[in-house]
Amino acid sequence: MEKKNAFRVLGLMSGTSLDGLDMSYAIYNRDSDKWTYNLEEAVFIPYGEDMVSKLRHAIYNSAEQLLQLHVDYGKWIGKQCYQLIKEKQWEVDFISTHGHTVFHQPEKGITFQAGSLQHIFNAVKIPVVGDFRTIDVAKGGQGAPFAPIGDKVLFSEYDICVNLGGISNLSYDKEGNRIAYDVGPCNMILSYILKDSNLEYDDKGTIARKGNMINGFYDELNKLSYFSAPYPKSTGYEWFQSQVAPIVDKYYSCSLEDLLHTGVQHISFQLSQAFAKAKKDGMVLLTGGGAKNDFLVETIRSLSNTNLNIVVPKVDIVDFKEALIFGLMGAMRWVGDNNVISSVTGASSDSCSGVIVN
Repeated sequence: MEKKNAFRVLGLMSGTSLDGLDMSYAIYNRDSDKWTYNLEEAVFIPYGEDMVSKLRHAIYNSAEQLLQLHVDYGKWIGKQCYQLIKEKQWEVDFISTHGHTVFHQPEKGITFQAGSLQHIFNAVKIPVVGDFRTIDVAKGGQGAPFAPIGDKVLFSEYDICVNLGGISNLSYDKEGNRIAYDVGPCNMILSYILKDSNLEYDDKGTIARKGNMINGFYDELNKLSYFSAPYPKSTGYEWFQSQVAPIVDKYYSCSLEDLLHTGVQHISFQLSQAFAKAKKDGMVLLTGGGAKNDFLVETIRSLSNTNLNIVVPKVDIVDFKEALIFGLMGAMRWVGDNNVISSVTGASSDSCSGVIVN
């Protein structure tokens, strides 16, 4: 690749919450192996009902249907990128995309992110970097989480970095290594509780705040074997559907307020346990959609070590940190820097991961 130190990258992220596509336009500068960034602009493109349905049910598709979704979703991403770049008149060196995870079973060596890179490139005629998980999984790693490389490189002033997305994850340095793992379901469980309501989410946790604890529900969630498993570990929608959803369904006749309240208490308790295992004092960065849930943030603070200063940053970082990090991963792949940390994933070695289509 060409020798240059500044890259204008459109970073794309679609997460397990299935709300839409996060797009960050940022400039990444590399100076003596140190990376810095400037987030120029960020845009959220919501999914229509049809796309939500297709992505949600993708795990049940036949092989032919899955391949068709891979192509169709790639074309859709390409169209969004083309229109946005044209409208904003952005100069983009390359696009870096996470895709949308359909299958993630690293114990079987399987991970698959929908969104054909070639079809994105065909739409925009700009190089595309993607497929970041496959190499790590092939090396025996979890292929997740990936936020820790961005946490380490771009947000090193924080002692612990937490993303409250569909699934919560955290990362921190321990004895010179980056430790990170998926803590458990976050917005995914709250969204599932709301599935038969006319609400997309509980704004600021207002409904959950009014509820009371359902002790049996809370206890059954916390007893799931995933929470006692050692890291490195990662999870996804398939695990949620098989392990968590049936517990929610068992208590579904309870009030919405009580279900959401108990969900928030469970999420917060598991995070407080993870903080305690980290044995860290100092600053904690909270990002992701859950950082806008005031009741969730308050509950995390109330259950956590008082020596932790839990910080919610400005809204662009809350909303677009993962897209920003995938932009960084693309830039690191472009220059040949390792962008996946084996101490996080459990792989046999670090890797410079990602496929470039140009």
